[in-house]
Amino acid sequence: MLVPFDEVKPLVRAVLDGCGTPAAAAGLQAEILLEAELRGLPSHGLHRLPRLVRRIHQGLADPGATGEQVWQRPGFMSVEGCRGLGPVVGAAAIDALAPAARHNGIAIAAVRNSNHLGMLAWYAERIAALGLIGIVLSTSEALVHPFGGRRAMLGTNPIAIGVPMPAAEPFVLDLATSTVSMGKIHDHALKRRAIPEDWALDADGEPTTDPKEAMRGSLAPFGGAKGYGLGLAFELLVASLAGSAFAPDVRGTLDAEHPCNKGDVFILVEPLSGSGHAVADYLAALRSSPSTSPATPVGIPGDGSRARRRAALTRGIEIADAVWDQLTSLAGAPA
Repeated sequence: MLVPFDEVKPLVRAVLDGCGTPAAAAGLQAEILLEAELRGLPSHGLHRLPRLVRRIHQGLADPGATGEQVWQRPGFMSVEGCRGLGPVVGAAAIDALAPAARHNGIAIAAVRNSNHLGMLAWYAERIAALGLIGIVLSTSEALVHPFGGRRAMLGTNPIAIGVPMPAAEPFVLDLATSTVSMGKIHDHALKRRAIPEDWALDADGEPTTDPKEAMRGSLAPFGGAKGYGLGLAFELLVASLAGSAFAPDVRGTLDAEHPCNKGDVFILVEPLSGSGHAVADYLAALRSSPSTSPATPVGIPGDGSRARRRAALTRGIEIADAVWDQLTSLAGAPA
């Protein structure tokens, strides 16, 4: 169903308010879920909210926690997330890192024991808005099979990179090291849509087009051996810095029964003075470079999501009927 954005936003806030989320925390959590929907990423959007509410009610998520920050070195901060909401703990870490990044040139935070971060582009943009380069990494449950393997052993292990530019939207790359996120598989299952055969294997290690079978199996690494290698490198990096669990032992980003024990890493870097103009010129040259299809000019990562966002603000957000019914029930509103 297509729902105007102005109807969705207060409903999401009502759901979060109803489970005792402080206003500032509710604002951050609602913003990241809604931004995912606006940008055509329902895998990281509102279908996650009912699960988050259950986690709050069961004490697995503390909506009032912002994390305990300890500077281990002048440029390295360790964060105990205290089961806080991912966007709340993440935003607090970014705010604490920014002055250190400007002073030292770089600052890093490693976070453990906080809940699902959501769309990483949101954090990269938040860092870029401070005039800093941002690199954000996160891990997850074992959802991805190794290259040549048949069993899930790695997380989807996404990365986002944001580079600021003067008087322009920043460059933002946000991708998982799996072919797709498990959230996208869940979204297809909710909408009863088949998935492409190269996205996932079933529980027996065979290719499947059934999203429910894929949920019991494993996702493919993107780009074969290259995506597998990157995903493994990110897993080792995050776990080594955050002291978080490796994928086979991670729980809590896709369930409402376990504490969330994945890890997150935020890296903030001060760019060279004046480099933003050179970046903007280079991106302009890329966009104007020859295209294989005259009807489709060369784009930059992030262009498509921003176009979808503009369109969704005008026409509304496409929300699965089952998700909308859950949200209206949680908010106590008529469906």
